[in-house]
Amino acid sequence: MREDQIEAATAPLRDDIRFLGAILGETIRDHEGPEVFDLIERVRVEAFRVRRSEVERSAVAEMLRDTEIEVAIPLIRAFSHFLLLANLAEDLQRDRRRVVHQAAGEPPQDSSLAATYRKLDAAPPDGAVVADLLADALVSPVITAHPTETRRRTVFDVQARITELMRARQRYGEHEPEYAALDTRIRRQVLTLWRTALIRLARLRIQDEIEVGLRYYDLTLLEVIPRINADVRDALRARWPDRELLPRPILRTGSWIGGDRDGNPNVTGEVVHRATHRAGAVAFGHYLKELVALEKSLSQSARLVPITPELARLADAGHDESPQRADEPYRRAIRGIRARLTATVKQALGEIPGDSEGVDVGAEPYAGPGELLDDLGVVDASMRSSGDGLLADDRLAALRGAVETFGFHLQGLDMRQNSETHEQVVAELFAWAGVHSDYASLPEPERVRLLAAELTTRRPLLGPTAELSELAVKELGVVRAAKAALDDLGPGTVPNYIISMCTSVSDLLEAALLLKEAGILDPGDERTPPRSPVGVVPLFETIDDLRQGAETLVAALEVPAYHRLVAARGMRQEVMLGYSDSNKDGGYLAANWALYRAELDLVEAARKTGIRLRLFHGRGGTVGRGGGRSYDAILAQPAGAVRGSLRLTEQGEVISTKYADSGTAYRNLESLVAGTLESTLLDVEGLGVDAEPAYTLFDELAESARRAYARLVHETPGFVDYFRASTPIAEVADLNLGSRPASRKPTNSVRDLRAIPWVMAWSQSRVMLPGWYGTGTALEQWIGDDPRRLETLSGLYRRWPFFRTVMSNLAQVMAKADMDIAARYAELVEDESLRHTIFGMIRDEFDRTVRVHAAITGSEQLLADNPALAESIRNRFPYLEPLNQMQVELLRRRRAGDTSELVERGILLTMNGLATALRNSG
Repeated sequence: MREDQIEAATAPLRDDIRFLGAILGETIRDHEGPEVFDLIERVRVEAFRVRRSEVERSAVAEMLRDTEIEVAIPLIRAFSHFLLLANLAEDLQRDRRRVVHQAAGEPPQDSSLAATYRKLDAAPPDGAVVADLLADALVSPVITAHPTETRRRTVFDVQARITELMRARQRYGEHEPEYAALDTRIRRQVLTLWRTALIRLARLRIQDEIEVGLRYYDLTLLEVIPRINADVRDALRARWPDRELLPRPILRTGSWIGGDRDGNPNVTGEVVHRATHRAGAVAFGHYLKELVALEKSLSQSARLVPITPELARLADAGHDESPQRADEPYRRAIRGIRARLTATVKQALGEIPGDSEGVDVGAEPYAGPGELLDDLGVVDASMRSSGDGLLADDRLAALRGAVETFGFHLQGLDMRQNSETHEQVVAELFAWAGVHSDYASLPEPERVRLLAAELTTRRPLLGPTAELSELAVKELGVVRAAKAALDDLGPGTVPNYIISMCTSVSDLLEAALLLKEAGILDPGDERTPPRSPVGVVPLFETIDDLRQGAETLVAALEVPAYHRLVAARGMRQEVMLGYSDSNKDGGYLAANWALYRAELDLVEAARKTGIRLRLFHGRGGTVGRGGGRSYDAILAQPAGAVRGSLRLTEQGEVISTKYADSGTAYRNLESLVAGTLESTLLDVEGLGVDAEPAYTLFDELAESARRAYARLVHETPGFVDYFRASTPIAEVADLNLGSRPASRKPTNSVRDLRAIPWVMAWSQSRVMLPGWYGTGTALEQWIGDDPRRLETLSGLYRRWPFFRTVMSNLAQVMAKADMDIAARYAELVEDESLRHTIFGMIRDEFDRTVRVHAAITGSEQLLADNPALAESIRNRFPYLEPLNQMQVELLRRRRAGDTSELVERGILLTMNGLATALRNSG
């Protein structure tokens, strides 16, 4: 796209930003006074001069150096609010450009299902192959309790209202009366935003996190997901009509909020109960609301419309004796369904959700969602038999799709715990039961032997009088709460038990033993196979664990007790891959390649052992934690790694960015399904016979990158001190983001620091180190002065989705980095020698990586392949500058001893504003 075309295409975005910025400015002037407003304007103008290289970066810093904190607070809030409104304007621009694209009749864009169907039609795979590959089809975004979402719900809601008003404003001309009325309403909402505190007074409780995660269902997911499932099923069955593809909905959601207790002491059995039953309440509440609407709308009269005998029986059993409805069989049938569902809700939850209209007449509860679907199917079949398919395709079809997708549980809540904790609990159980007095001292083969023996008997280890430690009581309480939730809401309620830091076979078997002790896993006997609705999922996180992951899995499957369990689950085995800790362990390129290599090894292990492998990608919002465009990431997987199913975590402010709006939610979810279908059914790797040489080359590059990263992070004396001084890591722990502590253990080690604060601290200081460091050294050293080697990498960049995605994500991160701002943060390090040594290494590597990126991609611009992001960063620069400069100034004051409440609040506000601006900060 030419520069003039970009200018024309982005003009409406600039207009929206100016309009919203002007309203914000007027609001500030009216309510904070002209002096504050004038300072904000002077800083803004100076920041624009910095962007145009008219003045030095120090100009803004000097303006802010002696700003009184009472003035600094509204200044910080002003730039934070502007960036929040800029996000809103950019979202509107994306919608606008999409409409223009469609109106021009251009081909559907990659990552849309329409584009995927065109690709499948161009090279249609064999129907039998499609049926096999999609036999266990599942695309599951999993919302996790790692919130870097800094917006309060109130701010979130106001922003949503402004978005809707701005959309409405586009439909009118500026001389129409509605236009002026909308401007006034927008001003009212901006004022509300300005008068609302941006940061929380207290840290989020886990109960709050549960509610935050669930709010997206009512906002978008309950409506959007069933629609996508229906669209995909219809499209695939139209292409392969004899295969009955996707008997289960392909798109189904999951959650970790309330089930992930790895390092989070706040997760208890009570929390698991709350998380699962609140989710059930959302599903039941939606169904009851939709049934009320159906009962009102399905007014067909038996005097005018023939009905099936099945519908007549359902209506007669409907507990509706009203004479006014004697000839309205559909209403009577729906009322009966409401009555049975009401009884089901009371049985599962103990009460009817407060805003639901139940029919409490003592009807028989449904045994499961299948029975509810059967009754809704009777209504559907009767309507279609009388020619009323148009009516059946509306609200009734949407409700059937929702029940099929969400069941009675809404979402699958995963349990997760660290393998070290499992070991402690199992050791205590074995000691109490007399199995072994010191399990922890046993070598691995002996551990496996003892665990396997226990997994072949139904005998529990504990009796009712067992006396256990607080840790064991708590851990067993969580698993028993999961059992109760499964009993109340059905087998999809808790689908997986994930083992963090899984390094051995015994780690898997210990989790299985806890499931058995809680009554979830039935080991079976000689006549009956084992049974467990909960799968055991190893999580391989560090680079070494990723390298050994396939070997660990194969060894586990060689244990007869574990193999029987997997066989009883249809030979399905899920494996989770950790993006965050592998990156913190070995750096960007080494972690990405370790993950790719692990997938290659796991695919081969699956082929040899006969399992149906499903990979669960533990990705974060930032590139340093596996973030980036999900569609591209899926296509970058190795051949055979997807096979119709994948799960991936959705974290932080990325969740609200993707799922707060129906249109955006649809596009993000369809991109996940589109990527999964393409990676499964088409050859997207593109390497052919060159695959093995490319893999060997990247083994070498990854090791070189790992060494470069380790020299800085793990081997340079004083690195942790530099990190703590030059970033707001201590203050990250104070920002009221979530219920989890910043470190797994109270140590001064990078390895024990959680990945989210690690990444967020580097993002705030604009270094973005986890998203690029070490890559430039590895690539430049390998290329040397050999143009043939450079062409080898350039060729791989053009042909190989994996390498192209690695380089694209790296460029996105580096474009948001700013070494001049980072230098200001480095000045916070008092040890001058340490400062020069480490920041010098960082700056040299950054420059090196920019050079080698340009050489390989053939473009001097980091974001040549993403002009929209380039324009976004350019627009944001003048508003990021004051926030970073003000944050450095306030950090300096705090560390000099000014621990006043206003200084701390100012720091947290700058962090909030920067996280909002960067959009994927943790």
